[in-house]
Amino acid sequence: MITHFDHVTVAVRDLQPAIDFFALLGFEEDKRVVIKDEPFSSYMGVPDIDADHVTLAVPGVSPRFEVQVLHFRTPEAATMAKNDPRLDKLGFNHICFAVKEAEAMVRRLKSKGVEVRSELKNFHSRQLFFITGPEGITVELAEWS
Repeated sequence: MITHFDHVTVAVRDLQPAIDFFALLGFEEDKRVVIKDEPFSSYMGVPDIDADHVTLAVPGVSPRFEVQVLHFRTPEAATMAKNDPRLDKLGFNHICFAVKEAEAMVRRLKSKGVEVRSELKNFHSRQLFFITGPEGITVELAEWS
């Protein structure tokens, strides 16, 4: 039985800008470790892994939810096509975080240079908007009314 959503992991080329992006959303660094060799190589199926693994969380939120930022030292991270920002694609689509004061957050994110991809939209008792995150991932923010 699932009890709640636990975490999402984002692999990035540049670690600090990704941490800075999630800090704009209220996430703070909780843990920073290097994952290397065994047992991580077997568990993740990545031979000779050597990577920075930074756990970010919003303090005091229950249930706890983490964004884990992964930066590969070795092997070189596999390059895939740039994340497709279209929302009519198959596979992983986007992640959504619940927020307070959505309109103020939109203004603040824009002032910090974050790409805000949509105007606020009222839908199913929520105000919603999309932004572009690290490595082009799509992030949605939702304020429940």
